[in-house]
Amino acid sequence: MDGNEMLLSPAGVDQLRTALTSTGYTSSGIADRLGPAATSGLARNDFRAALRVTEDRDPLATLMRLFVCAQTEPEAAVRAAFAPLPLADALAGGLLERVGDGLRQGVDLEPYGDTWWVLSDVPASARPGQPLAADHVLGIGGATTTLVGATVRRPVGSALDLGTGSGVQALHLAEHARSVTATDVSDRSLRFAATTAALNGRSWELLKGDLISPVAGRRFDLVVSNPPFVVGPGTTTHSYRDSGRVGDGIAAELAAAAPGLLTEGGTMQYLANWLHVAGEDWGERVAGWFAGTGLDAWVIQREVADPMAYVDLWLADASEAADPHRVAAWLDWFDAQKVEAIGFGVVNLRRGGNPDPVVRVEDLRQAVQPPMGEQIAAWFDRQDWLRGRDDEALLATRFRAVDGLKLRQEASMGDDGWAVDRQVLVQSHGLRWTEEVDPLVLALVGGASGQVPLREQLAVLALAHDVPPEDLADAAGPIIAHLVERGVLAPVAD
Repeated sequence: MDGNEMLLSPAGVDQLRTALTSTGYTSSGIADRLGPAATSGLARNDFRAALRVTEDRDPLATLMRLFVCAQTEPEAAVRAAFAPLPLADALAGGLLERVGDGLRQGVDLEPYGDTWWVLSDVPASARPGQPLAADHVLGIGGATTTLVGATVRRPVGSALDLGTGSGVQALHLAEHARSVTATDVSDRSLRFAATTAALNGRSWELLKGDLISPVAGRRFDLVVSNPPFVVGPGTTTHSYRDSGRVGDGIAAELAAAAPGLLTEGGTMQYLANWLHVAGEDWGERVAGWFAGTGLDAWVIQREVADPMAYVDLWLADASEAADPHRVAAWLDWFDAQKVEAIGFGVVNLRRGGNPDPVVRVEDLRQAVQPPMGEQIAAWFDRQDWLRGRDDEALLATRFRAVDGLKLRQEASMGDDGWAVDRQVLVQSHGLRWTEEVDPLVLALVGGASGQVPLREQLAVLALAHDVPPEDLADAAGPIIAHLVERGVLAPVAD
């Protein structure tokens, strides 16, 4: 089965778009109607002010009450709000459902910026106490926006969204890719994605299948995925959350599949959870996924949760009734596997055709200057610059310290006054790394004005610190490479 089936007919989609456009049902239209106080209340799930502002139930107000405030509204008002889409078509397509004498949302219809709308299933918050269906289709959540922000947004020919869900990632891909293919294992997800695409005037290739099976043998310039990454014993209850793979197997499976999915120079980015196992270095364990792939890899850990908090989070996410046996079984599996914690982050891969690919797995929990995708693209650019440059090439290069560096010092009071114990360079933008440095490296960075080659700068430092110039030059290569990778020093073009 392909993914061309929609919730509405093509004519119905056009009519729905007309209704949404004519009423001003956009993010800014809603914010303007509500005002700052009511908008702030919505962020706290406090709908009182929003309901007061929309009491007149004109078409925009009615759509807001239906899809923003999850209210049941009179049929006449809903009919007017959806015109020219016939009410019967909206009901048949599942956009609305009857409750007594009124109508309420049957799906979530969320404005996304001022030009897009996203269709998905009604979120758990709008149906308190009602467990989500097994084929529930998520809308725009935290994981969605994380991947949106992390994706490298450079123009590409072909892009693939693995596990598209409601189609949010594909919407963004279509902004900078000539063609977009999206897959999902769920028929319901593909119907939502097809409707989202048509509603926003997009045309994607939509294919059904598990993980990469629908695109086996094909290659793409950019692949993104927000897969069902939840880790555990492999139990499958919700397609958006559970892959059926044991542990963090789906993340390892995607890593193994990446070389066959990417064109030369292609990039793959996906969200993942991974296990922190007692007695194992989590970074080395995750790095093992990329051994032999020939890909450059940068794995960024953004969060870490303990098993109890993790289980509570995902059971609550699906509004599953409290089941102590289910909780115990999940936690028992973690205990049996000696899992101490679960990490969450972004896997970034690139097929660069390099005989000695770079693999970095690291914590990056500080706030990063958005969009993170720009920082990831710049990291790969710096790897390209460093590759193939030996120590002699680095010594011949002029470097400058990047703008916005700050120095923090810690000192202790002694008999002779203050003695500096620790000096830390801090980036005020970009990835906002902090780097503890010794006095010599601090002097090196401080003197990096881009005016002279590194070799001449080191000669001055060697004289000032009474160090043999050749010893300093021998030690400088790895230090400079690290500072360039971190974005502390930048090469100056000749």
